[in-house]
Amino acid sequence: MKLGIVGLPNVGKSTLFNALTNAGAQSANYPFCTIEPNVGIVPVPDKRLDALAELYHPVKVTPATVEFLDIAGLVKGASKGEGLGNKFLANIREVDAVVHVVRCFDNDDITHVEGSVDPVRDIDIINLELILSDIEILDRRIDRDTKAMKGDKSLAKTVDFFKRLKSELDGGKCARAVEVSEDEKEWMDSVALLTAKPVIYACNMSEEDFAAGDIENNERYKAVKAFADAEGSQALPICAELEAQIADLDAEEKEMFLADLGVEHGGLENLIQKSYDLLGLMSYLTAGEPEVRAWTIKKGTKAPQAAGKIHTDFERGFIRAEVISFDDLIACGSTAAAKEKGLMRSEGKEYVMQDGDVVLFRFNV
Repeated sequence: MKLGIVGLPNVGKSTLFNALTNAGAQSANYPFCTIEPNVGIVPVPDKRLDALAELYHPVKVTPATVEFLDIAGLVKGASKGEGLGNKFLANIREVDAVVHVVRCFDNDDITHVEGSVDPVRDIDIINLELILSDIEILDRRIDRDTKAMKGDKSLAKTVDFFKRLKSELDGGKCARAVEVSEDEKEWMDSVALLTAKPVIYACNMSEEDFAAGDIENNERYKAVKAFADAEGSQALPICAELEAQIADLDAEEKEMFLADLGVEHGGLENLIQKSYDLLGLMSYLTAGEPEVRAWTIKKGTKAPQAAGKIHTDFERGFIRAEVISFDDLIACGSTAAAKEKGLMRSEGKEYVMQDGDVVLFRFNV
């Protein structure tokens, strides 16, 4: 999973990126500090792996991973190449989902490029630049398909759809907020629109606001959440400065620090969970003495395709999957005890994988 961190300059993107990845990306109080996208690969927090490691004492434990890209700050006119617009647009095309950091904190020492703090206005600025870029893409596609229609009348439906979609974008709506049928979704996916990408709006709050324990009633957060709900996106309250403070702590110290603030999970865990939900992802697990590992798959994936994540031979020669739920395995204390109780199931090619399945794939090639 690849997530792109975007936003206007000086909203806390690089501070958040540094805290989430400990990658040490440069951070400074001026626009375009981040020119090449900084890349950080981080493990997906999953306490189930720790529990399985206690059972199997493996040589290694391998979590699922998320790749974060910290992308240059965008300004008005980016769709026409202003600032670092072209580079920004090229980088955002590469990601699975967008983490759009919006400033919800006051700080006279940190310049806001628009002169005041207004997160929904800031969202509109970036969305408009992405919409303008998408309109150019749609214009080219409509022109190409209209010419091709002379020899292929079946393209008429796609042309009509792209014209309708362009009309929605002209009205300021992002592609992800446009209602589409299954066929139309396939057509829309074929043009790789920037505004069709799933988005999490990360509301970067001050430490005081975040620790106050009344985030749901914070006016700036409420405004962003209402905006996100209207287009089917997610909103996440987060404090980049707080994340920076706990980035170097070990797991136990981090839990104590967050508990003192009345916060259950750190920003990384919350962000990854929302990203999984947004993209329809989940994890299954494999466990043994060589390795305990988490594998990320789409919800609804069947057993052979899940096996193919490990190796293509597993999918090609799939025989069956021996499956037990994580909770049942931990309750039994061992694979042998689970088998005795009849909790280890043998599943075939039509089995739909479930989150937390602990699996041994049988195959023959």
